[in-house]
Amino acid sequence: MKQIWTKPEPPKRPDHDKNTRTSQRREVMLPARLTWKDQQGTTRFATVVTRNVSEFGVYVECQNAVSIPLYRLVQFQLERDARESDTIPASIRHGRVLSAVYRVSPGSKSMPQGFALRLMVDPRRSAAAVEQTRATA
Repeated sequence: MKQIWTKPEPPKRPDHDKNTRTSQRREVMLPARLTWKDQQGTTRFATVVTRNVSEFGVYVECQNAVSIPLYRLVQFQLERDARESDTIPASIRHGRVLSAVYRVSPGSKSMPQGFALRLMVDPRRSAAAVEQTRATA
């Protein structure tokens, strides 16, 4: 007698389609730089293009393959000319922001290598900046 094992589908959560992000993600295309130290302690740099931003995260693409492992701390910085845009959050307008790599998308012939970065900003400071921006608008 043969038995066929099937894996049941997990039940769908009613809130599965809801956006649970704490802040809005904005599509952008801005030049930026990443700086980090490799395993030997050597400082490395990469020129990247920022594809989307939120108050606490950034997704960047790099045309040249670089070796940045998961959870590596990096410094994220928009190029000076790109910082004046009203579409970017206040947390990344003022220079370097310490960030952690939490997803690496390998590059291919048709897609550049990508990195999702978690910005290490204090949520209370960030909320205060948002409130200040709203008050002056």
